[in-house]
Parts: sequence; C-alpha cells; structure tokens
Amino acid sequence: MSTIESVVIRRSRPDDEARVRRVAALDSRPAPAGTVLVAEVDGEIVAAMPLDGGPPVADPFRPTADLVALLELRALHARAEHRARAAERRAGLSPRLRALPRALRA
Repeated sequence: MSTIESVVIRRSRPDDEARVRRVAALDSRPAPAGTVLVAEVDGEIVAAMPLDGGPPVADPFRPTADLVALLELRALHARAEHRARAAERRAGLSPRLRALPRALRA
C-alpha cells in the first residue's frame, strides 16, 4: 500500500537557509543564492532552485526529478509574472486600471 505525500512548492524563508544548504551539500553543489524556490515533501525540503535561473539542487537519496521539473515550471511562471508586472508599471497603468480585465481596458 502506498502513502500519499504532501508536496509544496514555495519561496524559501530565512529559516529555510540551513535546510537548503543541507540539500546542496548532499548534492555536492553550492547552495543557491538570491530568491529561492523550494520543494517540500511532508515538510522536508528535498530540492531547491534559484529564481534567477541558476541550477537546482536536490537530495540524491530521494526521487526528486519530478519535483525539480515542478520547480523549473514554477520559476518560469514567476519570471513571466515579474516581467508582466514590470511592463505594466512601465506603461504607467494605475493599480485600479490594472485590476480590470484586459477586454474592459480598451
């Protein structure tokens, strides 16, 4: 019988630093710097990836390939969101106007 594991993809917090360094050490790689996404399984960080596009680190003793793929997908999404917000700011749209659906802005 298999058990269902809880998987969470999120931005790291300051108190995650030691756990991310531990995963990096297990992977024999430097710990990611800057804003980092982490993959947790049942509350344990098993993979991490910097949002700037640097390489991920993952626990080599756990099956993490699918988690790393999720981290990569979430990082792509976060970078796209950041670019969209920056473009809207450059366009000078007010926060109230940005809240309207695009179809109503015309």
